[in-house]
Amino acid sequence: MFKEYTTIIEVAGPLLLVEGVEGATYEELTQITLPDGSHRRGKVLEVDHDKALIQLFEGAAGVDVQFSRIRFLDKGIEIGVSLDMLGRVFDGMGNPIDGGPEIIAEDKREINGSPINPYAREFPREFIQTGISAIDGLNTLVRGQKLPIFSGSGLPHNRLAAQIARQAKVITGEQFAVVFGAMGITFEEAQFFQDEFRKTGAIERTVLFLNLADDPAIERISTPRMALTTAEYLAFEKNMHILVILTDMTNYCEALREVSAARKEIPGRRGYPGYLYTDLATIYERAGRIHGRDGSITMIPILTMPEDDKTHPIPDLTGYITEGQIVMSREMHRSGIYPPIDVQQSLSRLRQKGIGAERTREDHDDLFAQLYAAYARGMQARELSVILGEAALTEMDKKYYNFAENFEDVYIGQGEHTDRTIAETLDLSWELLSVFPDMELKRIRKNFLEKYMPKFRKDG
Repeated sequence: MFKEYTTIIEVAGPLLLVEGVEGATYEELTQITLPDGSHRRGKVLEVDHDKALIQLFEGAAGVDVQFSRIRFLDKGIEIGVSLDMLGRVFDGMGNPIDGGPEIIAEDKREINGSPINPYAREFPREFIQTGISAIDGLNTLVRGQKLPIFSGSGLPHNRLAAQIARQAKVITGEQFAVVFGAMGITFEEAQFFQDEFRKTGAIERTVLFLNLADDPAIERISTPRMALTTAEYLAFEKNMHILVILTDMTNYCEALREVSAARKEIPGRRGYPGYLYTDLATIYERAGRIHGRDGSITMIPILTMPEDDKTHPIPDLTGYITEGQIVMSREMHRSGIYPPIDVQQSLSRLRQKGIGAERTREDHDDLFAQLYAAYARGMQARELSVILGEAALTEMDKKYYNFAENFEDVYIGQGEHTDRTIAETLDLSWELLSVFPDMELKRIRKNFLEKYMPKFRKDG
């Protein structure tokens, strides 16, 4: 039997203060019974001797301090996990919202898992194919990596997230699945994600957690942990390779700031709580590989940078914890290029661990270096033509100028429904570079030039 308390002494916004409490613990779930017999859920945010501060999930409207009762449930937020979760859609608290039956859980787990112990970590390796050339060819995603996407308001990051979720795969043939967590999205966006996955069949290997903008802030804080707890079960108990996509981490951080303000905590940078870095780390560091386990968790957190500011606390702290970033360009978006990925500002720090002869192809690293150098010189030629006019460009400058245009239109701007294999991406790289004489391709080894280039030369 659970003891009920009628000692609620204060209600402030979504918070309740209860006194005379015995044995309450941090993150413990509570149930509040209102005078009309209805129930509200809550979570313990703070314990001080016999006082407990409760965060209500559904808000405090209708809570009568004198006649409401509260009981502590002696457990944290849990989710029942099972292989049957694949192909299903849940809300931010793990309840099915797709009209299907309740999940028969194989195991129940608290959602506040721990980051992977550094000693137990295995170094990320092996390639994950997203079907997007700007990622696979230049900012390669590696199993066990945390590779965020930095976007901005109005940019098509949700379309890109859906495309990655639809197309991603491991080319070695092992079991692969996607856990997709969306926080603070609109009803239309939630419908978009479900429709995209269903019409392409990707829903069968996907677990969706959808938290809407009008859902409680406390649910938004739980959503990524629900997704990661599910991913940990599938990866480390069922030996699957799991890609976790979380969008939008900015909405998550805003919810964290809202709760922090309600608790009257001393704010840090831009009003966010001083523990924002630690809180983000408890999410991001749950991705990775573990020694002795066949499965892996790879993470793509997506965040919108307020005012496109990379020094804002959310992208700034995310950059410290993760291994690179993919940056979306507003200028490229205005030019009609999709996906509008700025490859010059993007970086995958673990790229070299996932490419090469036994993973993608032997020429991958050389092609990366040459494409990057040629595009950078093409951008210089573009700037020079703006200042001095095209007449000031040499013939070789014009080749690089045209290369940069083609590279953006064809290689980066592949479209929303084009799924390229890594071989197609690398062959496209050779095709784009074939306009240059061999003497300009200084970053590609001679034996690779002789092996691959002849079939792409128009005169060959």
